[in-house]
Amino acid sequence: MTDQAVDDPIHAFIADTVKQHDVVLFMKGTPDAPRCGFSSLAVQILDHVGANFVGVDVLQDERLREGIKAYTDWPTIPQLYVKGEFVGGSDIVREMFNAGELQTLMGEKGVALGEAEV
Repeated sequence: MTDQAVDDPIHAFIADTVKQHDVVLFMKGTPDAPRCGFSSLAVQILDHVGANFVGVDVLQDERLREGIKAYTDWPTIPQLYVKGEFVGGSDIVREMFNAGELQTLMGEKGVALGEAEV
C-alpha cells in the first residue's frame, strides 16, 4: 500500500475493505454474476476451496477499477486478498489452486471451510 491511500478515498476504501474481510476478491461483476471469464474462474476456485469471501464489483466505479490496479501495482482484475495480503490475479490463483498451494494458504490463514465435494 502506498502513502496515497491516506489522501485518496478510493485507496482508503480498498484498504478498509481488505482489513475488514478475511478474503476479498476485487472482480468484474459479483460472485453470483461474474462479468468476465477471469472473475468467474476465481469465484469458482474460491467456492471450491470453501472460502467465505466478499466480492467487490470494480465495474460500479471507474475510479475503483483503476484504483485497485494502482493500489497493488498489478494491471489486471480480478485481484484476490487473503487476510489483508495481495495474493494475485486469476492466473496466479489458478496455478496456486492446481498446485495445492491455495488450499494450504487458506488453511494456514484459517479462512477455508474445507474443499467442497466435486
